[in-house]
Amino acid sequence: MANGKSLLLGFMVGGAVSAAATLLSTPNSGQDFRNRAKEQSLEWREMLENIKVDGLRLKKQITETSREGAALIKELTEEMKSSVEEWKQTVEPHQENIHEYLEQIESSLRDLEDKLKKE
Repeated sequence: MANGKSLLLGFMVGGAVSAAATLLSTPNSGQDFRNRAKEQSLEWREMLENIKVDGLRLKKQITETSREGAALIKELTEEMKSSVEEWKQTVEPHQENIHEYLEQIESSLRDLEDKLKKE
């Protein structure tokens, strides 16, 4: 326990001596040091505030973009469904005619093959 107290006392004395030596050996006065520290502190606060504002702006922009993207995808999906329905309605009445025409072509091809085989 005594070793722990002496170690702590040594750190405190060493810290105080080093702080005093640093303050005495600095080329600037304490007032200059405090002014620079204050200016730097204000700069850091301003920088952190700017980062915070930019982060909030980015969050808002991402939210809006996501919302717009979802609406656009929904609209596109509805347009595609509508287009497919229109296509079905356009093709359906002619579907029977197309089948008949294909059957005629197929029959003509068979007849042509038969003629070619006979020759």
